[in-house]
Amino acid sequence: MTRAVLPQPFNMARYCIGRAALERPNHPALIVLDDPSNPTPKEIWTFRELETAVLRVAAALKARGLEPGARILIRLENTSAYALLFYGAIAGGFVPLPTSTQLTEGEVAFLLADSGAEAIACSENHSLGNLPAGVQVLSSSDIARMARQGETADYAATRADDPAFLIYTSGTTANPKGVLHAHRSALGRRPMYDGWYGITAKDRMLHAGSFNWTFTLGTGLTDPWANAATSIVYTGEKDPALWPRLIRNTGATLFAAVPGLYRQILKYAAADCGDLGALRHGLMAGEAPPAGLFQAWQGATGLPLYEALGMSEISTYISTGPQCPRVPGTVGRPQPGRRVAILPIDGGDDPLPTGQEGLIAVHRSDPGLMLGYWNRTTEDKTVTRGDWFIGGDTGSMDDEGYVTHHGRANDIMKALGYRVSPQEVEAVISQCPGVGEVACAEVRARHDVSVIAAFIVKAPGTVLAAGDVRRFCEGRLAAYKTPREIVFVDVLPRTPNGKLKRAHLQALSD
Repeated sequence: MTRAVLPQPFNMARYCIGRAALERPNHPALIVLDDPSNPTPKEIWTFRELETAVLRVAAALKARGLEPGARILIRLENTSAYALLFYGAIAGGFVPLPTSTQLTEGEVAFLLADSGAEAIACSENHSLGNLPAGVQVLSSSDIARMARQGETADYAATRADDPAFLIYTSGTTANPKGVLHAHRSALGRRPMYDGWYGITAKDRMLHAGSFNWTFTLGTGLTDPWANAATSIVYTGEKDPALWPRLIRNTGATLFAAVPGLYRQILKYAAADCGDLGALRHGLMAGEAPPAGLFQAWQGATGLPLYEALGMSEISTYISTGPQCPRVPGTVGRPQPGRRVAILPIDGGDDPLPTGQEGLIAVHRSDPGLMLGYWNRTTEDKTVTRGDWFIGGDTGSMDDEGYVTHHGRANDIMKALGYRVSPQEVEAVISQCPGVGEVACAEVRARHDVSVIAAFIVKAPGTVLAAGDVRRFCEGRLAAYKTPREIVFVDVLPRTPNGKLKRAHLQALSD
């Protein structure tokens, strides 16, 4: 199977924004709300206005002397400036690197050094520490001025396989790794539109995430705009009880969030869920849904929830949707046009028969698949087998193509939709005074809630409390990476050869 011939030249920003600006120039592309009690949005951008702003940003970046392919690290607050810079960089042929404002100075320093970024966009209230020589600094005010003033550039004549953006995700080492995506990744998202969304140009997508989350940049912005639909982002206080009112008042027809938020909405706003206005269904991804969520949401709202399984290297690729009914116990079927197989865990590239458990694999011809890991050619080879890419999820497939997800083959933890490497957290906690040994794992706090836990063996003769560990993590780990549970143990479970038995840690927290 070979990849279909891709259009050349191809620019992701032109594909997502430029086409809609020609077809629906005055249609609202982006609506930003910050006050649920105020019916007037803080910002409304038409597709024409959005394109103009993005091309102004592209021109301004070029005027600063940045060359095509230059990496630009984005560490802005949750405002539209984030999206404008992300797409402005792509429009100009640069490579944005979206990050979270929760990252510490040390984490940002690693990303700058590893990516070789030539510029960083940072809010004025964030300390930058010691920047590498030659790195330009762009403030929030700079980005706002770029978007509102100045000349516009033409879309860069990039090719489909040229780098478009770089995202860092936790790997199996102590440091995150960069996942480099091409401009063609926007084309690779098209199977989601029938396989998960059921989206059309008439839709209004409300995403519960922030601008600085890749889930929002993809599902909340890229996909609505590629379909000339409207994106709605709320930047105010994220009280779970507010979402039914926001869904209803914004006229949202689609709503996307992590499973945990749906659970919180049902817990704190169940009385308001009976009237969700024009909403057709909810979309969720990022973590395994808690037991009973589908039935509870359907019972409270009368509307379905559609789940998707994805990974940073390709986004979602297996899902349910309006055209693919849910089968309990499964995550759905491969989206239309995707080629997915189950490969043996121990090796080989021949797909297993239906019903057998193995590694979930995606064919390497998929245009949504990443270009590779940034400066990690050795690791690139470990995730490919013949014509297949394996991302570490295990599962089985039935005769109708439905996939049951059996978990991760590696140790990656999930926290609030983020992927977190236990080795990264362990590397920090191991430096805390009084810690002799530490191991981290995702554990079930309740039947429907998973959290990151740290299991610690105290150094001999030391006094150490959970609060000491949490305070040590402050400033060294992003808040979502900091363990919610600290468990002190006498010994860590290990094999006779001394290898940590991470799967046995859950029993220590019970």
